[in-house]
Amino acid sequence: MVPESEVRDVLAELQRLRARVPLLSGALAAGVDGLVLAHDTPGVEAEGVAALTAAALGVAIRMAEATGRGGFRELLVRGETGYIATYAAGSAAVLTLLAEDRINVGRLHLEGRRAGARIGELIDPALRRTEHPVPPVHAPEQHDLRPGPLPHRT
Repeated sequence: MVPESEVRDVLAELQRLRARVPLLSGALAAGVDGLVLAHDTPGVEAEGVAALTAAALGVAIRMAEATGRGGFRELLVRGETGYIATYAAGSAAVLTLLAEDRINVGRLHLEGRRAGARIGELIDPALRRTEHPVPPVHAPEQHDLRPGPLPHRT
């Protein structure tokens, strides 16, 4: 679970990305498990896109491994009216961008890779903190000091 402050920072990064690249129609960050972390995807069901991203990511990872191409970095799908690009965002998240057909794909990759790296820098430390939380400090045990029955010998 990513803390709320990091989620706000990720959302701000998505919004800055969409402002820098006008032909982006949506951006979302999700865990590799398909759960949405943050999104700016007007008119698109973010949860569905995140789940599909996780499925596509699974296939992409297996393809890269099976062909000896190393760890996952990015995935690009081109449809009739635009692109869906997914970039690694640290060790446990991905960035998925929805772009219009007229976008400069080189710029899409440049901005997507940079944003993915920044999102990874936000999320990875937060996930490490939640995986290894500091144990709670408990007050010392209180002993019951009320008088009870006195011991006796039989």
